[in-house]
Amino acid sequence: MDEDRQRTILVAGTGPAGLIAALALAHDGHDVALAGPSARRDDRRTTALMVPALALLDRIGVLQGLRAAAAPLRTMRIVDATSRLIRSPVVTFRASEIGEDAFGLNIPNAALNPALEEAVRNHPAIDWMESVVTAWRPAQGHIEASLENGTAISAKLAVAADGRNSPAREAAGIRTTSRSYPQTALVLNFAHSRDHESISTEFHTATGPCTQVPLPGRRSSLVWVVNPATAGQLSQLADEALSERVEERLQSMLGRVTVEPGRQTYPLSATLPARFARNRVALVGEAAHVFPPIGAQGLNLGIRDIQDLVEIAGLHRSDPGNSAALGAYDAKRRPDILARSSAVNLLNRSLLSDLLPSQFARTAGLGIVGGFGPLRAFFMREGMRPGSGFANVLGTLREKIGRQ
Repeated sequence: MDEDRQRTILVAGTGPAGLIAALALAHDGHDVALAGPSARRDDRRTTALMVPALALLDRIGVLQGLRAAAAPLRTMRIVDATSRLIRSPVVTFRASEIGEDAFGLNIPNAALNPALEEAVRNHPAIDWMESVVTAWRPAQGHIEASLENGTAISAKLAVAADGRNSPAREAAGIRTTSRSYPQTALVLNFAHSRDHESISTEFHTATGPCTQVPLPGRRSSLVWVVNPATAGQLSQLADEALSERVEERLQSMLGRVTVEPGRQTYPLSATLPARFARNRVALVGEAAHVFPPIGAQGLNLGIRDIQDLVEIAGLHRSDPGNSAALGAYDAKRRPDILARSSAVNLLNRSLLSDLLPSQFARTAGLGIVGGFGPLRAFFMREGMRPGSGFANVLGTLREKIGRQ
């Protein structure tokens, strides 16, 4: 080894989850090593972050610089475009119904990643080695990592933010359950002739969701889930032909569509670990949960991983990777991750199913939520901040009891 370094915490992975984890832990007073290369600059995806996730970005000092590149999400709408026998009515969620100006912001990854990287480089408590981990060795009282550049790092805790195929997770001996879906997501940005009015629309189709999310001006991002063969065909179309297909899929609700250069495709899958921490490794982001892109849950769930990890690491400052700390983290994250991933996977499977009972259950559920204001408000609050829907219900009940 060319060099040996000791840190309290080593974060592996330099996607948004890894960068945010390093910043949040350093902001809370830990000395942090970060392993991984600089992010790619051709990522056309966007990330819809809800208000609680934005609060963390604000605390670590990156939110203000992102606002000009982001668009608010004031209304979120679900449209059943399956053309099946049983279809649900349009369901509309408005942030104003729960006293919020917006549910959150849609931020291009091309703006988010550089902002996070700049904050990492400027933080004195983060030692960023732009090299990947090639080997992990959990040991008594610490975990060791060997980097591709020859550096060896010893840390009390390793934070696995190294993606869905996480080597750190494998080294910790954490088993996973995985499945592949017969779906591929086509990702692109496009301009349109009508104003989106800060409305995001998720069309539910027989091949999966097709989700339009606002960008600044008369622009939006699109995640269109189709079968792999169709994804291949769409990705090969000329921009003008693809623009026509997108406009048709969106039922011309935004007028004339002009697809912007650059498009990407991603096969869909689901992965769930048996544990979320073990052998001095704590999982965050896609190392902890992978599921289809429905309901803007992905990075928001990952940021909640990070928030809980920061809280627990703060209670175990001398050794944040000990068994008590990892047990507390696993117990705290389990209900949230299982609930979110199960709900998203169930809804996705219901879109793919031709069985009438499955279609009826999805239609009935969406119909009840859309037609009953208090239940709709409950789900909006829970979607933004787990537990807040229940807290609001209990607060309302206490208030009514107090008046009696």
